[in-house]
Amino acid sequence: MKRMVVQNPEDENRQSRSSTSSPSPPPAAETGPVERTRPRQNQSFPPDLMEILVPSLKVGAAAGACGVFTGAAAGIIRSAPTLFFSVIAGGQWFTLGTSYYATRLICLRHFGEGEQTPGDKVKASTVAGGVAGTMGGLLRGPRNIIPGAVMFSLFGAGGQAIANWRATRIANAAPKTSSGFWSRWSPIKQLSDQDYENILEEKLLRVEADIALIDDRIKELRESESQIKDGDSEGGKSRGSSNKA
Repeated sequence: MKRMVVQNPEDENRQSRSSTSSPSPPPAAETGPVERTRPRQNQSFPPDLMEILVPSLKVGAAAGACGVFTGAAAGIIRSAPTLFFSVIAGGQWFTLGTSYYATRLICLRHFGEGEQTPGDKVKASTVAGGVAGTMGGLLRGPRNIIPGAVMFSLFGAGGQAIANWRATRIANAAPKTSSGFWSRWSPIKQLSDQDYENILEEKLLRVEADIALIDDRIKELRESESQIKDGDSEGGKSRGSSNKA
């Protein structure tokens, strides 16, 4: 005979509750590659570029300031908008100054630091003037590019040649002498080192003489003071002897 097993419905409910209440296993951790954020590196300009850019901008700023005042004066003279003229002139002068100085520094670096000859400086100034004239021509219109480049090249070469001539003249100049018509009547006299030493020695001798006179005067005062004390002591003794008598 076969046995029949009858399950209790309450046991089935308990099993279902236990299965639902059992915690589910945690999800598997993701095994994918973890992306790490890399810190951004400080991006800065190379030092060679900064050595050219910073001085050029300073020169351009100074030139732009002069251009602003010049444009304002031109606007006042022409009875035109002063602000418009000053802004336009300041921008043009800033462009000319910055481009000229930057190009000149680049050319001088190309020739070598500390090895530039006067001819190299003239070449650098000529090229810089051409670049500055080209930039100025672009601002004023295409027709002004070639004339501006030519004129500014001539200005740069001529100015550098004059600067070289003046520097050579100052370096080779002999020391100035006090001879001349105006030197006789001038209240200012240029002293040499020997003359200055002689003046100091004379002043030192005067000070020493004054000190010697002061010492003699102090000695005389001390002697007179000692004589007065001796006289007082002798007078006191004579008075004492007379009183005893």
